[in-house]
Amino acid sequence: MSLVLPTYDDVVHASATIKGVAHRTPVMTSRTADRLSGAQMFFKCENLQRMGAFKFRGGYNAIANLTPEQKRAGVITFSSGNHAQAIALSGRLLNVATIIIMPEDAPAAKKAATEEYGATVVTYDRYTQNRDDIARQMQEQTGMTLIPPYDHLHVIAGQGTAAKELIEDVGELDYLMVCLGGGGLLAGSALSAKALSPNCKVYGVEPEAGNDGQQSLRKGEVVRIEPPRSIADGALTLYLGQLTFGVIKRDVTDIVTVTDPQLVKTMKFFAERMKIVVEPTGCLGAAAILQGALAIPKDARVGVILSGGNVDLKEYAGFLSQP
Repeated sequence: MSLVLPTYDDVVHASATIKGVAHRTPVMTSRTADRLSGAQMFFKCENLQRMGAFKFRGGYNAIANLTPEQKRAGVITFSSGNHAQAIALSGRLLNVATIIIMPEDAPAAKKAATEEYGATVVTYDRYTQNRDDIARQMQEQTGMTLIPPYDHLHVIAGQGTAAKELIEDVGELDYLMVCLGGGGLLAGSALSAKALSPNCKVYGVEPEAGNDGQQSLRKGEVVRIEPPRSIADGALTLYLGQLTFGVIKRDVTDIVTVTDPQLVKTMKFFAERMKIVVEPTGCLGAAAILQGALAIPKDARVGVILSGGNVDLKEYAGFLSQP
């Protein structure tokens, strides 16, 4: 049985669903970034989204599309932080109970925010326990609906609205740089780019330590890796989803990687030059251009999704103080 992949029509539907609830985040530019890259760069600031990340788009869209019976039963998910907060906040707004399975080493700020939004948090050891198994067991026990962080039609469609807005606001692009964890944002962004800017080359960017997406694209099938270690906590997935990989394999030009030191340099750039807080995962797409991981033609029009700004302040201060 073949997979039914999400389409741009799903993104358009999601855009209508989240209108007036999710922020239409600003697009920022920087002469310094343009000088360093030789390109015209457009930064879609999802670090200024509700709950501080693009994940709110997909989380809200997914819960909003549940049946009344499913909403009464509640929602369960697993996440290292941003999807957790997205589901928790969306559940509160839509009056739906939520349980979030989070790794023990998830950033304290993300765990605290998730609980403050009203979710019940259950922790696990990401290096010795399988979050999918835990989620399935709890789903069977509670009767709640499982909304995974990325491999879900309504989640992918919701995430694609960020790129849709970006291209609507600035016009067609030559390149679109998108951070890559499980692939929800990249798949959704690719759907929007192919519809609105057909000649745009879409790139996913992963932490070097966790390049399962890059390996998967090279091999032509989903590759699973051991739990990676990187400061880009939002991109530490072990494998892509079947839906996300289906879109990525068809519509994404390539996947590149950056190192943790390159992410730190990019965080410092955003803090010093653009006066915005961007978490390590949110810096992936920008780091690929600003740190030279991907060579691009002079004066190319480059869109970058800054995926989030949820970073523990003590850790953030440590990143910025590095030489």
